[in-house]
Amino acid sequence: MTDRLVIAIVQMAQRVGDLRANADAMLRWRAEATGADLVLFPELQLIGYPPEDLVLKPALADCAAGELARLAATTADGGPAMLVGTVERDGDALFNVLALLDGGRVVGTRRKHELPNYGTFDEKRVFQAGPLPDPISFRGVRLGLPICEDIWFPAVCAHLKQEGAEILLVPHGSPFEVDKDDLRRNGVAARRVAETGLPLVFLNRVGGQDEIVFDGASFVLNGDGGCALQLPEWEERLALTRWQRSDAGWRCDQGDIASSDPFPADMYQAMMVGLRDYVDANRFPGVVLGLSGGLDSALTAAVAVDALGPDRVWCVMLPSRYTSQASLDDAEGCARLLGCRLDTIPIAPGVAALDAMLAPVFGDRAPDLAEENIQSRLRGVTLMALSNKFGPMLLTTGNKSEMSVGYATLYGDMAGGYNVLKDAYKTTCFRLARWRNAHRPDGAKGPDGPVMPERVIDKPPSAELRDNQKDEDSLPPYPVLDAVLQGLVEDELSVDQIAAKGFDRDLVARIERLLYLAEHKRRQAPPGVKLGRRNFGRDRRYPITNAFRTS
Repeated sequence: MTDRLVIAIVQMAQRVGDLRANADAMLRWRAEATGADLVLFPELQLIGYPPEDLVLKPALADCAAGELARLAATTADGGPAMLVGTVERDGDALFNVLALLDGGRVVGTRRKHELPNYGTFDEKRVFQAGPLPDPISFRGVRLGLPICEDIWFPAVCAHLKQEGAEILLVPHGSPFEVDKDDLRRNGVAARRVAETGLPLVFLNRVGGQDEIVFDGASFVLNGDGGCALQLPEWEERLALTRWQRSDAGWRCDQGDIASSDPFPADMYQAMMVGLRDYVDANRFPGVVLGLSGGLDSALTAAVAVDALGPDRVWCVMLPSRYTSQASLDDAEGCARLLGCRLDTIPIAPGVAALDAMLAPVFGDRAPDLAEENIQSRLRGVTLMALSNKFGPMLLTTGNKSEMSVGYATLYGDMAGGYNVLKDAYKTTCFRLARWRNAHRPDGAKGPDGPVMPERVIDKPPSAELRDNQKDEDSLPPYPVLDAVLQGLVEDELSVDQIAAKGFDRDLVARIERLLYLAEHKRRQAPPGVKLGRRNFGRDRRYPITNAFRTS
């Protein structure tokens, strides 16, 4: 029995489905864990998380078993043991497990008991729940190995305490949400420590996977609730945690405490990481986007330049007869400040051609939304042509407020491969733009100083699809709209509940109607970074055809 233990925790990125690369990366990190007895990796690190229905392919479980055996064999070298997240098949059942590899073999596995099945998680769809897990013995130390959701409820940790666990090692795949780092450490983990009196290691991953991003922020809490270590957000990092046993139990020596990004810096970082990893993992050379001179496209361009560098961002101004000189000047100002390419391709010839083509059918009907949408769709066609011809992925630039109420054009400004603003309300976009003009994010590849002219932030938003158009011609002021949407979308409140907060009931009912009517558009929207509690995607799955109203 030992009284000292060195546990390396590895806050690392992943590549879903690339088992060989994930295994090789773990071996590289293990080689750096000089002096460690044990190396802990994040949840399902071998196959990547979340695997979704990919994990149902029998070949993946077979491949995982082979790679796990290869990892286990390396531990015959006398170096540190490893705790590796993977899958385990038992007959027709599949389990999310943590495997202890030591002495050249798989010593044992522990199966995840609590399977999340809400928001971005669908684990009951693909995994079976394991029993309450008993501790596993390592060098005479009884280790509790709850996996992610297992600590979000008290049962697993209480059972481990009862069965003699001395330290809780908890691998996670916990996606970023605003304010979630405080919930993890000072809420969930602190409660489990207080209930059990056991020290707890919370290990998270970093990096983007489709619509979710992982922010790291791993930490260690001692049995008295004190924080012994806090890793930085967003960075891959290995930390050696040094443990000593006393009559009071195991205690981790004090390490560095990294600070967390405040809002909106944390959200901006999430957008950068999500876009960077999506573009790079899918092997796009860069991105192209329509730069209109408005706030949303300017903010999207700034995130893209910060994430990818100005040489991988191509902006295109697509003016129509309704485009103001101010918008032309502001688009040029954004591109100049960001240092990225800007081309101008007028859409007037295309609009004229479609007007002539449709004239025999449209007849003498007055111009309306149909003509406005033609402009948007011509822009989408033009940008997609550039994407097809030269290879960059097309970014869309709509925000969550517009997506909520359908103020976006199918196959027009919604056309594209990714949207970094998909989960950011318009009022949040204003805050992000002002913050970025005053701050350069850590790790950004974009410039110091402002990234857009102040007028872009200050002028009234407009789609410029008709003369003197303003967003508020069709929508309530954004502070009002966003507050109502917060109630309808994030909090699932009824019209009456929101009206009781002081909002006009007819207005709330109108917004609810628009929200439901736009469901078919959102179902066809590109993926985008999850930032809050209820993104449009896996967090909120409403039927397209839906007659229910709370008004």
